[in-house]
Amino acid sequence: MTSNPLQQALKQYFGYDSFRAGQREIIEAHLAGRDTLAIMPTGGGKSICFQLPALLKTGVTIVVSPLIALMQDQVTALKENGIGATFLNSTLSGRETHLRSQAILNGAIKLIYVAPERLFAEQFIEFLNIVKNKIGIAGFAIDEAHCVSEWGHDFRPEYRQLSRLRQFYPDVPVIGLTATATERVREDIIQQLQLQQPYVHVASFNRNNLYYEVVPKQGTEQSYVDLLRQIKRMQGSGIVYCLSRKRVNEIAERLREDGIVAIPYHAGLSAKEREENQTRWIRDDVQVMVATIAFGMGINKPDVRFVIHYDLPKNIEGYYQESGRAGRDGEDSHCTLFLGYGDLETIKYLIAQKVDPHTNEPLEAEQRIAQQQLRQVVDYAEGVACRRTILLRYFGEHFHGDCANCDNCLTPKPMEDWTVEAQKFLSCVARVKERFGAGHVIDILRGSMNKKILQHGHESLSTHGIGKDRSLDEWRQLSRSLIHQGYLTQTTDGYAILKLNDRSWEVMRGQRNVLLPIERDTEPVTVTERETSERPVDVEILFERLRLLRKNLADEQEVPPYVIFSNATLNQMAEQQPTSRKEFAKLSGVGAKKLEQYADDFIAIILEHHLKYPPAEPEESTTSRVKQESVTPKSKLSKASTQRETLAMYENGLDIDEIARDRGLKPATVWTHLVQLIEAGYAINCDRLVTPERQNVIYEALEAIGGDSLRNLFDHLREEYTYDEIKIVRAIWQNEKEPL
Repeated sequence: MTSNPLQQALKQYFGYDSFRAGQREIIEAHLAGRDTLAIMPTGGGKSICFQLPALLKTGVTIVVSPLIALMQDQVTALKENGIGATFLNSTLSGRETHLRSQAILNGAIKLIYVAPERLFAEQFIEFLNIVKNKIGIAGFAIDEAHCVSEWGHDFRPEYRQLSRLRQFYPDVPVIGLTATATERVREDIIQQLQLQQPYVHVASFNRNNLYYEVVPKQGTEQSYVDLLRQIKRMQGSGIVYCLSRKRVNEIAERLREDGIVAIPYHAGLSAKEREENQTRWIRDDVQVMVATIAFGMGINKPDVRFVIHYDLPKNIEGYYQESGRAGRDGEDSHCTLFLGYGDLETIKYLIAQKVDPHTNEPLEAEQRIAQQQLRQVVDYAEGVACRRTILLRYFGEHFHGDCANCDNCLTPKPMEDWTVEAQKFLSCVARVKERFGAGHVIDILRGSMNKKILQHGHESLSTHGIGKDRSLDEWRQLSRSLIHQGYLTQTTDGYAILKLNDRSWEVMRGQRNVLLPIERDTEPVTVTERETSERPVDVEILFERLRLLRKNLADEQEVPPYVIFSNATLNQMAEQQPTSRKEFAKLSGVGAKKLEQYADDFIAIILEHHLKYPPAEPEESTTSRVKQESVTPKSKLSKASTQRETLAMYENGLDIDEIARDRGLKPATVWTHLVQLIEAGYAINCDRLVTPERQNVIYEALEAIGGDSLRNLFDHLREEYTYDEIKIVRAIWQNEKEPL
């Protein structure tokens, strides 16, 4: 039972009984009219932080979103929850834009999604002023707010103009939301959006369910073999990121040749091709999307089980966000990075192309920052410390101890005491007055007499030459490890200057020992199967049947399956097996609209499953006996035969609508009962449902293209046959195909 209005609204609209960490505080601040900045990792529940207040406040909320696909995805999900939402963008006709505008002015819409380019178009500003006067503007939500900062990994110049919101609507609260932002980027967002004394929430960047690993590239052919092996080992949807369009096309084609259903996505494809490929992947018609980083921002697909970077990413923020597209539903997922030094040259070439479009002069500051960001990626990939520790430290978060969910923690390297070497290194940083980077410090330690050392007189330092006994690679590894373990800090302005901190001095005073994981000549770490939780076979069978129903319903409505229910909800459904609406309503992710729309269909599957796999009887107790005595005729006991009750009425001559009316069901539920009965082996005369002539045409379609996809059958039949007709005939056809 929810305990307050906020929780009640959360359950009613989104189906959740409680808030995730930080959500309530963000929502309450926004409801109180405060500007807000929410930094929450992918899958952390950012959207609810502005969607729920929008439902509780007077007026509409304007959501600024950088991508059309993101707008469409979120609007679809909101509508599925019974929430009035729409988007206004360039894909709409004039008539459709007018209809949506009228719906807004009539008060039927609570959230409007727009791109930043449209927001300040003169015509749209005029429309917003009408909305403000007639309906009211509850707030502005700036999604993917890191795009406003040139220090972010995906800076978009058009986001800079969002500061004008404060000029046009000074009293309307603004909330900025993003999954990735360092402290510098956070400061820039606040400044650029002109947030006034904002409430700032920075959630933990740790994603416990993600397994991180780095795999070395070992030649073109062997690397592809390793990639193929990885994908075949995985289950569910995945993304493979590549640097170039050419590589995307090559990998997608080879995967298809090797039996993996994979499709490409990059800027070289037409807008129609990109949209079609994205839709096919989101709707689970294909398993793997092979893409450049042009793909993915704002994709809400929660059940991505693996993300593989086949080529080196350009920066840590981009890698964190791209890999973070795995496991948004909280289930275990895999993040693999292939380390190939050939990729470095490709990225360096791309960095060199950063020039001023007007003068064609190099943008030296941007190039310098990009080069440092690339070094940080290589440091991560070459690092032998806990991957999570390295990633989280980049965002200013300290993670202590092994995570037990990355390759370095699960297959740790032998440790050596490098305290003396660390003291030498840190002492050298102090002697150059914390004004140089790791390369210069290492040159001093190794006794170099290069021009830069002589220019600064560093050949006379007491630390000059005291590290000749260690190789260049060993000193580089130590410098990375000191940063990763928090014994040194590094500036992020593109120069990567080393700075001492309190822990540095503790090492130099002998109060801390420094242990360094040492790389040996061992076999490269490759992905291994991690233990997965064992579930009873009957629960797995039910889960697959529920998943198939979800896919069929999604195909009918032309929406992604996760919009119906998430995998987490399906797992809970398969394990708890609710057989009444009251029980079904308790599932996480089941709100009022979805309860009304889907409960009967899914309960019917569960009840039919119970015919073959009867649930275990609870142990007898006083409490259970009292409950059994108070069971009503329409509770579990009588519902166990609900399909057969439908069958009896059908065989007595009643049609679908009559059965639905007499039983208080939806016609779609009656159709589902009959399909399930056929699948269970009941002999039913279907001529009253589908005429023999129409059955023959559907049969021919099934023989031609198979029965895996209802959507493909519907299209093949040129939309002249209903999904219900196709399901009935497909059930008969599948029974005939099953071996005796």
